Amino acid sequence: MVSIISSLLPSVIANTYSLSRSTSGTSFFDDFVFQTFADPTHGTVNYVNQSTAMNEGLAYVSQDGQFVMSADSTRVVQPGQRGRDSIRIASKDSYLDSVMVLDLTHMPTGCATWPAWWTVTRGAWPAGGEIDIIEGVNTRSYNIGSLHTSAGCYEDSGGQAMTGTPGNTNCDAHVNYNSGCNVAFNKANNYGQPFNNAGGGWYAMRRSNQYGIMMWFWSRQDASVPDDVRDGSFTINPDAWGEPEAVFSPSGCDISSHFDAHEIVFDLTFCGDFAGVDYAACGCPGNCTDFVKNNPSAFEEAYWAINSLKTYV
Repeated sequence: MVSIISSLLPSVIANTYSLSRSTSGTSFFDDFVFQTFADPTHGTVNYVNQSTAMNEGLAYVSQDGQFVMSADSTRVVQPGQRGRDSIRIASKDSYLDSVMVLDLTHMPTGCATWPAWWTVTRGAWPAGGEIDIIEGVNTRSYNIGSLHTSAGCYEDSGGQAMTGTPGNTNCDAHVNYNSGCNVAFNKANNYGQPFNNAGGGWYAMRRSNQYGIMMWFWSRQDASVPDDVRDGSFTINPDAWGEPEAVFSPSGCDISSHFDAHEIVFDLTFCGDFAGVDYAACGCPGNCTDFVKNNPSAFEEAYWAINSLKTYV
């Protein structure tokens, strides 16, 4: 049975969160479902089910215990197929106020790729909201954190310092071609090939009706990684983590009225509404859809390698 997990009672220690679920290795197969519907962002992709993913070697646990999700990198896409085989998974649990910490060593990269780690409503979209924590396209080397909502929600740091650079401030999914309100991350090695070359790192997101939505990033060798993040502690205190990369304050967006309980999603699509539009500007060759269909070896770096996902409430 799907559960809804919420911090309904305040912690004894203010702003300290306790571990609710830790997912790693084979437990990803237990805690997530493989989604196979047509890509709503119009990508050249064929999301496969769990048995197909495992049989084709697109989802597995490595010898060192990492959960790996990848795109097919061996086959030319045949006429009539939706696109290149890939993975989209969603959590069985859903969350309200919470903190999520993702430890990974590799993310998908390369021309035509559009990977994302995000949370989203199970109800009516965009009324129930969407929070994109990791998102980028093609050969970009910077991450974008964003919100997509109904009307009346805006990016506003509320005077709190952040290391990222704000972009669009209107979160309404019905304007600006659904670009949402967003912040570009600025810390070194936060996305794409530089992230992978540095051994990966940690992303974290806090969602709070009282404090808003905040996102952090630390590269693997960053000396400022908080001990509770690096160690995967049972309790964490985001107030001690330093400046976030992105801040979406309640002063600009009432969290409780724009965001309901969210499932957690990982996906990897190709081209579509973002990577396809940005394809040529990133210096990628030819036509995006043709590239995806006919160049399987170009997607050897299109995979996630995850140490753990920890969720705190």
